[in-house]
Amino acid sequence: MVKIPCRSENGQVVNIEVSDSVFDRVYNEALVHQIITSYLANARRGTRAQKGRSEVAGSTRKQWRQKGTGRARAGAASNPLWSGGGKIFPNKPTESFTKKINRKMYRAGMCTIFSQLLRNNKLIAISEFQIETTKTKFFLQKLKNYQLENVMIITDEVDENLYLASRNIPNIKVVEVDLIDPVSLLSYDNVVITREAVNKIESVLQ
Repeated sequence: MVKIPCRSENGQVVNIEVSDSVFDRVYNEALVHQIITSYLANARRGTRAQKGRSEVAGSTRKQWRQKGTGRARAGAASNPLWSGGGKIFPNKPTESFTKKINRKMYRAGMCTIFSQLLRNNKLIAISEFQIETTKTKFFLQKLKNYQLENVMIITDEVDENLYLASRNIPNIKVVEVDLIDPVSLLSYDNVVITREAVNKIESVLQ
């Protein structure tokens, strides 16, 4: 079992044991790249629309007679080979960019990321993270007490006070364990995780 320091708001530090399979894996760059590529592709929506041959406006008249002109045979001006014609394989809003990745690979990739964050001292464990009000200034003061900025905070449950106090602050993201993603984990300088969230992550990823 790996031991990581867990801080409390009053400054006390207690070492907690965490699973080797989740927080002590060898970094696999190829696997991390694969799950990030899959995540970004699955989040992408088809927003492009191009016109095919049947959708291009204009006459369908044959441009010149079939024989006798010395030029190549030609039909309608909507021919995709012509400038201004339709596209041969037009993009449509129904286009899907989905990349499938199986569950076992995704979990292994997330464990790899958590392990690397811990090795690089970017993963910080704290006993709990709660505030008694929705005021943003109290939330910022709490971050200052922990000396944190540009940080992602993972909790087992985000209550209404924490959500409302943190939602308008740039470079700060507060999420529940069920909503973490590989891109966010690698986008912030530090990742803060509560003790209860550690237990929940272990149960989900093992």
